[in-house]
Amino acid sequence: MEYRELLEDEITLELFKDFNRYQKVTKCWRKVDGQWIIKDIAFIDQWSLEEYNELVSYLKNTLRTSGMIYGAFIDERLQGFAAIEGSPIGSKGEYLDLSSIHVSLEARGRGIGKKLFLLSAQWAREKGAKKLYISAHSSVETQSFYKALGCIEAEEYNQEHVIREPYDCQLEYLL
Repeated sequence: MEYRELLEDEITLELFKDFNRYQKVTKCWRKVDGQWIIKDIAFIDQWSLEEYNELVSYLKNTLRTSGMIYGAFIDERLQGFAAIEGSPIGSKGEYLDLSSIHVSLEARGRGIGKKLFLLSAQWAREKGAKKLYISAHSSVETQSFYKALGCIEAEEYNQEHVIREPYDCQLEYLL
């Protein structure tokens, strides 16, 4: 397994040719009357070509705006990636946004996501952030991943994230 920073010219559709975003979701966390509960919500999450094109554009912008992207590779094939935005957010500017973290279906359960998360946290800490901000998928599996790493509900919600992904769980990680 190789982990490394990605360069802007590497961020192309070709980079994602072997990447499988597939996730079968059956249960999700929802906040109801101020309490978090698990609800039966089933769907398949799999990116389309259009979504991969949007991702490429988004990730290139992350690098152009002083952010960082880490990639995890097996046999030179991308198996996971994490993106951290370079501009502080929050009323005190204490957060850096972990805007993406994904592991290809076939590579899940090997610690790749955890390693990418820890690399991202280290980078954010070195940039002076006090916390990582994560607008995270609400599936039970995704939330278990973040909870195991020590993430908690964000003290301060970023309204741009809430509007864009109203069912995401807004989390933070103390650096």
